[in-house]
Amino acid sequence: MSLVVLASWLVAQASSAQEATILRVGHFPNITHVQALVARAMERQGKSWFAERLGPGTKIEWYVYNAGPSAMEAIFAKSLDLTYVGPNPALNAYARSRGSEVRVIAGAVNGGSALVVQGDSTLAKPADFKGKRIATPQFGNTQDVAARAWLVAGGLRITQTGGDAQVVPTSNPDQLSLFKGGQLDGVWTVEPWVSRLESEAGGKVLVEEKDAITTVLVSSADFLARKRDLARRFVAAHRELTAWIAQNPDEAQRLAREELQASFRLGMEPELVARAWARMIITADVTLNAFQSFVTSAQAVGFLRGTPDLNRLIEAP
Repeated sequence: MSLVVLASWLVAQASSAQEATILRVGHFPNITHVQALVARAMERQGKSWFAERLGPGTKIEWYVYNAGPSAMEAIFAKSLDLTYVGPNPALNAYARSRGSEVRVIAGAVNGGSALVVQGDSTLAKPADFKGKRIATPQFGNTQDVAARAWLVAGGLRITQTGGDAQVVPTSNPDQLSLFKGGQLDGVWTVEPWVSRLESEAGGKVLVEEKDAITTVLVSSADFLARKRDLARRFVAAHRELTAWIAQNPDEAQRLAREELQASFRLGMEPELVARAWARMIITADVTLNAFQSFVTSAQAVGFLRGTPDLNRLIEAP
């Protein structure tokens, strides 16, 4: 190969590398982020559900977070383009940025969240939790806001650092061990941890959010403005995958279990995942009306000041 030809080849290779598009997508190691888990498991089998539908030269990079506030900080830092996340962190990020930073572009999962108490507990209503401890996945995440709002609505004084009951942000694996040890009176969390608290720690569900939004797909507003066509194709692929999951629940559950084991060393029996699955509604649809209750809850516990204009919150690419 002549030097001229070699130089031309190197330039072409460099140009091709520069043209490759990296799409950075966040999610959590929860069953309620099933689209991400299934897609990642498929990639391990050599089938990239999203990349195959996004066009040549597109690569998905996955990033994992414990809960929503961390994922939203990554959006603000421009280190994520898209993320699966709970509605409250998305709403809070939208309000903090006066509607300039984030957009909800699709639904993902409704239901699958609950308050679990000890199996022999006599706790039945918010007032009973005076002096008690409830764990949530992270300060300001969807379940954290739900727990605080439920306690406040029941007449308790709850502050961000204390009050009549303690709301203790705690990672999901730590919640399980602390609950087993009797150091928590309740845990407000999502699947598969709700079912694990039941089956492994003898807990019982006191409050179940059967129809509430649990997971949505969020885009940074900057990414949506710069790469709208790519965002549109990702949402279309997300909708197709959501439909496939709904039509193939057994295969989807198997893939989700495999991904939880491979990436996070979370081994789960098929019966446990099936139990969690029964609490979830897998849907790519989301409406603005469904967010109104989250606004009310976030205001009640001091996470939102005033009433944000939600007209730009949901945007189909």
